[in-house]
Amino acid sequence: MQTLTSLQNQFLIAMPSLTDRYFMRSVIFVAEHSAEGAMGIVINQPSSMTFRELIKQTDKTAIINEDFSEKIIVCGGPVHPDRGFVVHSSQTGWSSSVEVSSDIMITTSKDILSVLGNEKGPRKSVIALGYAGWDAGQLEKEIADNAWLTVPADEEILFDVPIKNKWQATMQKLGVDVWQLSQSSGSA
Repeated sequence: MQTLTSLQNQFLIAMPSLTDRYFMRSVIFVAEHSAEGAMGIVINQPSSMTFRELIKQTDKTAIINEDFSEKIIVCGGPVHPDRGFVVHSSQTGWSSSVEVSSDIMITTSKDILSVLGNEKGPRKSVIALGYAGWDAGQLEKEIADNAWLTVPADEEILFDVPIKNKWQATMQKLGVDVWQLSQSSGSA
């Protein structure tokens, strides 16, 4: 029997052949992966919402850092697009956080929003609405079907590379010229 290798703390990189409107050229940070399924956050699909607009909807009394107020919120996935997720550099003390690695956490509680962008908040963050999810075996099948490439997550790509450059940056991390990839898989 084959053992499941967890893809937690990896990036999924959409292959050029993946033309689904939501996942085309997407990069997904895998937050959880087990025999029961997988969950990840798309980190390079911008929404039309800024942090300032999100805060107005969630905490009207919050004082936000002006430099942070225009930060773009990403569309984290098609599942529960009304739920917020903050992928951030490790910092404990929030009501609902999960440690993905020793350096990266995901928090779903609203208490973190009021400190993002200031000295009390995590050093770096990505704010997403929604997530991507897979049932047991579904992600493994999609990878076998040549829909995704995987590479270990990289904090610089996750937090510092501009949204529009994340897909190319993850491909470069693999050392692959994306335009030379075949759009179909085969067997020898």
